[in-house]
Amino acid sequence: MGLTSNKVLALAVVSGVLLFVGTVWLWPRLAGRNWRAVLGRTGLLLATQLAVFAAVALAANQAFGFYASWADLFGRETGQGVVVDHSAGAGGPLRVVGERRVRQAGGARPEDGGQIQSVRIVGRTTRIATPAEVYLPPEYFQPRYRTRTFPAAVVLTGYPGTTEALVSKLHYPRTALDLARDGRMQPMVLVMLRPTVAPPRDTECVDVPGGPQTESFFAEDLPEAVLSRYRVGRGAGSWGIVGNSTGGYCALKLALHHPGVYAAGVGLSAYYDAPSDPTTGDLFHGDEGLRNRADLWWCIKNMPAPATSLLVTSSKSGETNYKDTLKFIERVKEKKPTRISSIILERGGHNFNTWRREIPAMLQWLSGRLDGR
Repeated sequence: MGLTSNKVLALAVVSGVLLFVGTVWLWPRLAGRNWRAVLGRTGLLLATQLAVFAAVALAANQAFGFYASWADLFGRETGQGVVVDHSAGAGGPLRVVGERRVRQAGGARPEDGGQIQSVRIVGRTTRIATPAEVYLPPEYFQPRYRTRTFPAAVVLTGYPGTTEALVSKLHYPRTALDLARDGRMQPMVLVMLRPTVAPPRDTECVDVPGGPQTESFFAEDLPEAVLSRYRVGRGAGSWGIVGNSTGGYCALKLALHHPGVYAAGVGLSAYYDAPSDPTTGDLFHGDEGLRNRADLWWCIKNMPAPATSLLVTSSKSGETNYKDTLKFIERVKEKKPTRISSIILERGGHNFNTWRREIPAMLQWLSGRLDGR
């Protein structure tokens, strides 16, 4: 049974309840002062606490999508995201491996409620391979739009994150569908995936010397792969990129570094410089230029201002990035032609509930800055 399985969660909850009941029932029998009674009480208390902790941890993981599997949890993810065979006939840069409807879309046919396609993407130049989910709006399948190209938005999770959380927890496809039906945004293709394309390592969307070329994957290979399969715009104004937490940092950086690819970048609860910790390893290998390039403060101060639009979000109470976000806004405001917008909530933590409150307004903002040409 998988880490995110409801059966695993139910088993942990039932175990906790049974152990609690057993502890209450057996406690009088273990009231003695001999070593067997003490050991029995200790064992029951420890087992009960472990079961309760496991149930709470599993529920939190399902709610927030921290880890996708047992291997992901224990740092033993075997898929390294690197494909060697790029010969002709190897399947192309993007392969569809599954399809499903958008939940509660009001229609089983894709031309009525859109469709979510599970795909496998292979980077032509970086050799990075990663799964993704692609949301196609109903208009994509309707005959009167068969020659139309659509704007596209890359949507990134945090670290470690799960792609499924973008669908089932943050409700990106359903929100985009509802907003388009209400006329509050244009139909868009959403390409949803993790920034962790070389698991379990957190590469912070950096081209690591001698390692995964993650920035190049998102700036070059990913758009190329999507364009090879879907009717999305090829122009500089057709693509945007969005992310929360780590994904938000990546989105802002990619929009600043590659304005010819991404006309807009959105950082939901983002930070503004790549961290260095056990999950990232050595990202820069002593390359000061690469380190500076990953620092958005340095980029805003020292690089030419790109023609792109940025949106950042935070909360006055509950988010640790609030002061940095205000400072980032002030610094970007001084740099033309870069444009900066923000969503600042009164209260909201670093969690799905906060981001769900920001996503509708964010998608409307993004829709107004992209075209499908």
